[in-house]
Amino acid sequence: MISRLSRRYFCSDAPRPWLFVGLGNPGNKYKATRHNVGFEMIDVFAQSQGIAMNRVHCKAIFGQGFVDEVPVFLAKPQTYMNLSGESTGPLAAYYKLPLNRVLVFHDDMNLPCGVLRLNPNGGHGSHSGLKSVFYNFRGNREFPRLRIGIGRPPGQMDPKAYLLQKFNATAQGRIDAALQEGVDVLKFLLSKGLNESAIRFNTEQKYKHLTTAT
Repeated sequence: MISRLSRRYFCSDAPRPWLFVGLGNPGNKYKATRHNVGFEMIDVFAQSQGIAMNRVHCKAIFGQGFVDEVPVFLAKPQTYMNLSGESTGPLAAYYKLPLNRVLVFHDDMNLPCGVLRLNPNGGHGSHSGLKSVFYNFRGNREFPRLRIGIGRPPGQMDPKAYLLQKFNATAQGRIDAALQEGVDVLKFLLSKGLNESAIRFNTEQKYKHLTTAT
């Protein structure tokens, strides 16, 4: 796979590759917590496309393959969330990818649970993983993100504690459905590009919050 991917990656007429990076924390302690939905998105997409996540590369669990002839690199940084950029930055540099071909998946408390948004750029919204990615991209925010809504903490609950909790059964069902929707939009993106995908997908998601509670 490595030699095949390398040969096709450097062909002038080959489709340009994408790097998909899911943010999260490594280890069983954090598995299935709200802060790890970026990891879950990588896992669900990799499984759906038959891409093995069986390497360690640039401090990340890493996989690579093709989706309808488009080269795709998948990564789950193992640096812990607040140092995610220490993996993401070197991966983008290693493959000489422009930042508009680096798509970061992350949790977002500003979206209701199970609602997704695909954005071409933006701020970090105080997200510790995105802050680290920004830093390692030298402050450049021109990279796309797939935001995965997890809802806001109830009452006066500490947001940090909320992020490290697991979903209840109802919320997990919404997340599972959202991750399958994420697979669909990622496949569409690889075929049609970011802008067309964002317009179509975000329109479909626009009113989802009316029936999706936090």
